[in-house]
Amino acid sequence: PLSADDLADEMEDVDFEDEAAEEPDAEAWETEGEEGAEDGSEAPDDSEVTFCLHSASVFCVSLDPKTNALAVTGGEDDKAFVWRVSDGELLFECSGHKDSVTCAGFSHDSVFVATGDMSGLIKVWRVDAKEEVWSFEVGDLEWMEWHPQAHVLLAGTADGNSWMWKIPSGDCKTFQGPACPATCGKILPDGKRAVVGYEDGTMRIWDLKQGTSLHVLKGQDGHQDPLTCVASNQDGSLVMTGSVDCHAKLVNSATGKVVCVFKMESTAPKVPAGEGEEAESNSVESLGFCNVMPLAAVGYLDGTLAIYDLSTQSLRHKCQHESGIVQLQWEESSAVVYTCSLDGAVRLWDARSGKMISEYRGHTAEILDFAVNKDASIVVTTSGDHQAKVFCVQRPDR
Repeated sequence: PLSADDLADEMEDVDFEDEAAEEPDAEAWETEGEEGAEDGSEAPDDSEVTFCLHSASVFCVSLDPKTNALAVTGGEDDKAFVWRVSDGELLFECSGHKDSVTCAGFSHDSVFVATGDMSGLIKVWRVDAKEEVWSFEVGDLEWMEWHPQAHVLLAGTADGNSWMWKIPSGDCKTFQGPACPATCGKILPDGKRAVVGYEDGTMRIWDLKQGTSLHVLKGQDGHQDPLTCVASNQDGSLVMTGSVDCHAKLVNSATGKVVCVFKMESTAPKVPAGEGEEAESNSVESLGFCNVMPLAAVGYLDGTLAIYDLSTQSLRHKCQHESGIVQLQWEESSAVVYTCSLDGAVRLWDARSGKMISEYRGHTAEILDFAVNKDASIVVTTSGDHQAKVFCVQRPDR
């Protein structure tokens, strides 16, 4: 029998677009309800599997860390589903939400899956039993994350608090921030500290055990506008924060000191906004560290992907997208960074050369979230077109 690689090579040679054009019926059912095919030509779809059970925008996706065989998606239809990546088969619905499901993720060992909606209702399900084991209501939910080594869930809310629960017992601890939303957060790799960003531009590093704030960055050290994202490097020694102020700050997590600030000068000339027009805005939307080289990537709303060299604290490459970057992620064991953007495409970039490696299309609206599996062979995306898609990104050069 042919190996997966042989099959992949064979599939590479098939020209799908021509075949679709030859079949008169193909177009009628393929493009039904699809925007983006205005000129009558078939919009390309590079995906292997499409998950279509959502009836509105799909906001979030996570893969189960243990096997990478299951995905959980949450959407504007107040629904969350756990499904199989290989064939899109539904495992179970995480029912009972009353608002858009904006956060969803598996525990470190894939035993539990948590779903959270905008109103602040968080539910946890035991994956093998497909049953709800815990739920809790907080204020309006901003973000949610599992602990990297324990059945502990952390979440940030619009009242400035961060919450931590043991699952399924529900033992709870709160970390009181400033009286403004806790807009983003991340548990550091040591599992003992978390970094939380706030709407007033401040950032705090919390001691999770003591419940105390170890470092606070505010004023000149903090950001001038709300934080949008935080990330840490593999050993947790460095933290990076991104903000609406277009700056990304590199922080030493042990000392709480700012190591350097990456500023992106806007490429678009500032045109004064006319009556009723919005001024061109830009912000940092996503960021992350490379595991195998001293590099960091920052994605901006104006479509710029900036690759920074941490050892020289300088800009190494600027990779331009035609539309805003929604999210980026590094491959676990190479210098390849993935971006998804408002134009509905996933792109792979070689951070060493700054060149695009490949591009995958199939969504008819913006991509809102995506996840990459451990061996970087598949990407699962969610979109405003009500769909989640699975793309095979295995490359012949590996």
